[in-house]
Amino acid sequence: MDERRGRALAMNYGLSVTGLLGVLLQAKRNSFIPSVKSVLNQLIEQADFRVSSQLYEAILQAADETV
Repeated sequence: MDERRGRALAMNYGLSVTGLLGVLLQAKRNSFIPSVKSVLNQLIEQADFRVSSQLYEAILQAADETV
């Protein structure tokens, strides 16, 4: 499913939408992963995951991790 269409459909149904970065933050908060930065870097390097430098920094700050 196209991500944009899926998000729009979910929002039309009143569902809360969480992207991958939000899931990673929640996983760290629940101690499922020790580091958002390491997983995010793997995604960027191995899966061609794209994230702006500003969002990258914001996510790491939200995870209480350094850039």
